[in-house]
Amino acid sequence: MQEHPNPIAAAKPASGRAAKGPAAFLGPEGTFTHQAAIRHFGAAARFLSCASIADVFEAVDRGQAEFGVVPVENSTEGAVSYTLDMFADSPARICAEIFLPIHHHLASSCELRALKTLYSHPQVFGQCRHWLRRHLPAVALVEAPSTSEAARRAAAEPACAGALASELAAQQCGLTIRERNIEDHPGNLTRFFVIGSHLPPPSGHDKTSLLFGIRDRVGALLDSLEPFRRNQVSLSFIESRPSRRRNWEYQFYVDILGHCDDPPVRAALAELAVICEFVKCLGSYPRATLPTAE
Repeated sequence: MQEHPNPIAAAKPASGRAAKGPAAFLGPEGTFTHQAAIRHFGAAARFLSCASIADVFEAVDRGQAEFGVVPVENSTEGAVSYTLDMFADSPARICAEIFLPIHHHLASSCELRALKTLYSHPQVFGQCRHWLRRHLPAVALVEAPSTSEAARRAAAEPACAGALASELAAQQCGLTIRERNIEDHPGNLTRFFVIGSHLPPPSGHDKTSLLFGIRDRVGALLDSLEPFRRNQVSLSFIESRPSRRRNWEYQFYVDILGHCDDPPVRAALAELAVICEFVKCLGSYPRATLPTAE
């Protein structure tokens, strides 16, 4: 992991809470997670670049970073499963969420007709699959751990390689943007979590994230959802994940509207605890405003 100052001139932090220590992010510099961290914490923050999502959690858990920023869900490709799985064993709490418009650009040192290899993160290929099928069906798609690393690999092969990456990553690697905004859906958004150790107080416009496991019996999932209906608590997201304890056993990640200190949410969680094998509150945090098109 590498700590560095923010290289980008940006506005004041959007979070209303300045980080005293560094904020870890899924790096390297120029990734969309890096840009989300900059958007949230502002230009004056210190950042800690991490090689993986697990490293971001570890930096927060060990106190090397006050906060961490990780991707959790894309509007086109769905949940980032690895991030959800990390919450099962980590004590980190969700402190905030960030929505970032995502635009993918095809960047290279060579002309498009010379392209033989295209590097990018697998989620990015998924978000651009129709454009790639129409325009570059013969080009080899090679997965990279991040869009910034994809740009670096393309820069190392100037005669025949390109990358799907952000404008920032292309600039940092000296690549020319050949095609802009090639994502299949123009409203493409990624949701990020800010993780840390504190629980924000109720703001009146909050969201709570939960992880719970159900007993293996008929109707268990339906019964686990009943406390939310009975207490008029709305669910905004649900995702099943393997428990990793026994084959075909699952746990559920859920987002609900409201703060864990709100009476209806508190009542629903108390009822849920009786029904389920375990319930873990991952954090309550202000709901982020969906950005307008950029």
